[in-house]
Amino acid sequence: MICNAGLFITWQKDIRNHEKWFGHIYNDSAYVIVKINEAIVQKEKSYKAEGTIKTLITGNLAISVKGKVLLYFSKEPSITKLHYGDKIIIKKPFQLLHNTGNPGAFNYPRYAAFQQIYHNVYLGKNDFVVINETEINPFRQFIFNARKFIIAVLQRFISPHKNIIGVAEALLIGYKEDLDKDLMQAYSNTGVVHIIAISGLHLGLIYFMLSWLLSHIPVLKKNRFLKVVITLVSLWLFAILTGSSASVLRSAVMFSCILVGSTYFKSSSIYNALASSAFILLCYDPYFLWDVGFQLSYLAVIGIVWLQQPIYRMLFIKNKWLNKIWNMMAVTIAAQLAAFPVCIYYFHQFPVYFLFTNMVAVPLSTAILFAEIFLLCFSWISIVSIYTGKIISLMIELMNYLIRIFNQLPFSVIDRISAGVLSTWILYSIIITGCGWLIYRKKTLFRISVICLLLFTLLQAYTKAKLSRQQKIIVYNIPKTQAIDLIHRNEYYFIGDSSLRVKGQQQNFHLNPSRIELQVKENVTIWKSVSRHENLWTFAGIRMLIIDSSISYQPLNTPIAVDIILISKNPVLKIAGIITALKPGIIVFDSSNSLWKIGEWKRECSALLLRSYSVPEQGAFVFDIK
Repeated sequence: MICNAGLFITWQKDIRNHEKWFGHIYNDSAYVIVKINEAIVQKEKSYKAEGTIKTLITGNLAISVKGKVLLYFSKEPSITKLHYGDKIIIKKPFQLLHNTGNPGAFNYPRYAAFQQIYHNVYLGKNDFVVINETEINPFRQFIFNARKFIIAVLQRFISPHKNIIGVAEALLIGYKEDLDKDLMQAYSNTGVVHIIAISGLHLGLIYFMLSWLLSHIPVLKKNRFLKVVITLVSLWLFAILTGSSASVLRSAVMFSCILVGSTYFKSSSIYNALASSAFILLCYDPYFLWDVGFQLSYLAVIGIVWLQQPIYRMLFIKNKWLNKIWNMMAVTIAAQLAAFPVCIYYFHQFPVYFLFTNMVAVPLSTAILFAEIFLLCFSWISIVSIYTGKIISLMIELMNYLIRIFNQLPFSVIDRISAGVLSTWILYSIIITGCGWLIYRKKTLFRISVICLLLFTLLQAYTKAKLSRQQKIIVYNIPKTQAIDLIHRNEYYFIGDSSLRVKGQQQNFHLNPSRIELQVKENVTIWKSVSRHENLWTFAGIRMLIIDSSISYQPLNTPIAVDIILISKNPVLKIAGIITALKPGIIVFDSSNSLWKIGEWKRECSALLLRSYSVPEQGAFVFDIK
């Protein structure tokens, strides 16, 4: 019954199952009226906003519809005048969201689908018209205004340096647009990225602070009802003022259930409170179940509830302050034990110094969080705000410095860890049964743990054996870029643009997910199996010709056989001219070419009965060598 109810809620939540979803009747000739559903966000090359589709106009018919679309605007000064609630009319055709097809890449269309978004559109200044009509939800407007006010206060009083103001905004309201990507990677590598993303940690800090404060106020000490009301109002007020992101709402519901359960149902288990909050959230949106933040939030809390005390009791420390430090370490270890298999599955890395970085970053971030709340409360007092802002800037600078120091230490992170669904479940089985045996001393749990460990070892051995036989050619789907990996066993050789040879955000986002999934590392010397003559590459018996400049071929009586012809960098050429000298197995067009040129070449290939592959349209080209 519960399973059927869950399936029904999931089916109902999917906008595509609604009669009024615009996708059922949309066509490229229709005009679309879209309401801007959030504040415009500035990106590197565009402005972005989520839009709600209100009306389709086809001919003389105006049809009321439902749906969402991602709006990307060209960087025109006029775009900044658009606000939440404004309506625009669009004629430009919408595009379905599609994946890059790069191995191991983040599945963005799936992520967007969980938010009921399936289309996007890029709009130049002449592709839309603002209509004289607005539709504003007062509550959402209050949230956006509050978020705007918070950012304005932080930017006014805290150092404008990107690494400082970016962390301040992310830590308080989860706003990451000003956050330096390399700094964020350092936080991730050291295991403290959770402090710059609004999560259960922030709500937990406020919850425990309020609990301690209210229990020491004589008037409120014995009034349970008033304590609950003040705590709930404060938690939800913080959640609203910090933007009401999904992670904040998730934590607010969770702590609300814990508070009510622990106050009025003394005999109830905290696990029941956790289950109740998860049930409420999944009834509201069943797609939360696939949200990484949802999974990590509950896993970390369950780990702390179940394992913190057993870990803490493993050591008896007489010194009061050392005992408090050990108590904090026990919390960190418990949370990490419960969450690290999922972290490895999604992020493929393990922070070695997480225990020490959390001991430094959590107290500092707590102080920064409360200082920022203090700054907001007293922002109208200039002298107080100025000095509070300076103190916050110094604390953030110190925290960034310490994180960078830890990040630069040898073996600070074990990365490129391959993990699948099966290996993750087996790893959790080892943790649950192993910890259960240590806590409850049951031999059965020990035996199951050993069996699971053996299965995990066998699975890893099988995976390594499989990877040792792999040989592939991968042409990546990266806009306006040439990028090819030649994969041989556990090594790769890269061919392509120099910007992707440098370690950094570009490489981390586009190439590393594939290399992690395939478990390969860079080859330090030229393989014996790779040879090159000008633009002709021979690898494991496969001949690949890269044409990246305009060229004409002299006709040959017997065309030279080539397995792959890769056309790159928009060369001026005709396919008919190529095949007078070459006999290709397949012609591949990478993402450095213009789409209109690829369209012309594909039509030529079709007329000449040649196999062709368009990387920007079909995703990364992966050629398995048997």
